[in-house]
Amino acid sequence: MNGPVSLPPPQSAIVLPSEFEALCPPPQLLPGENIDHYHAVQAAIFRDIDPQSAIEWLLAIDIADLSWEMQRYRVLRHRLLSTYRQKAIEMTLRRIDMAGIAPDFQDVAEIYTIHNALDWQLDASAASDIEARLRSYGFDQHAISMEVYVQARDVLSLFESLLNGAQLRRLMLLREINNNRRSKMADLPMVLRAKASEARSHFREEV
Repeated sequence: MNGPVSLPPPQSAIVLPSEFEALCPPPQLLPGENIDHYHAVQAAIFRDIDPQSAIEWLLAIDIADLSWEMQRYRVLRHRLLSTYRQKAIEMTLRRIDMAGIAPDFQDVAEIYTIHNALDWQLDASAASDIEARLRSYGFDQHAISMEVYVQARDVLSLFESLLNGAQLRRLMLLREINNNRRSKMADLPMVLRAKASEARSHFREEV
């Protein structure tokens, strides 16, 4: 599972020029997200790309937003797996506790299993006892993790699609910046020749 994302220490950030501020709307953060972390990610992207024009600033802003989205998806995916871990514990307890239970007592056993799974989440001592009991039946942490991924496979596919989509869009924007810069470099000799010709013409006129 993914842990919290560690951000690098702040360095000298590239400040968005005032004439381009309209290109960068306020970030749309979710509850629990940190505006300082967002600005740190944005500053790191701006510093690496070093935009040189309005178009490049616009693309860099979109790349920073996509990078934040990808970080968000990873954090949410981790929290999702933590939620599904309780469900996996409940499912595994059900396999143990409800085996051979008479039909008349299955409803009571089901409630008891749900409460045990909730205790596992809320009570560290109960969690230790439950995990020891599961291990005695051959269900170690790896077995529980496998059950987590089985339970969450459909939602994990959604997150995988979101991450891949954001990554693809980010790569396309980076490629667009590189293409834009290569195009400018290809035009540079022509611009220099034109300026040189203009300078020669101006010199002859003065002579």
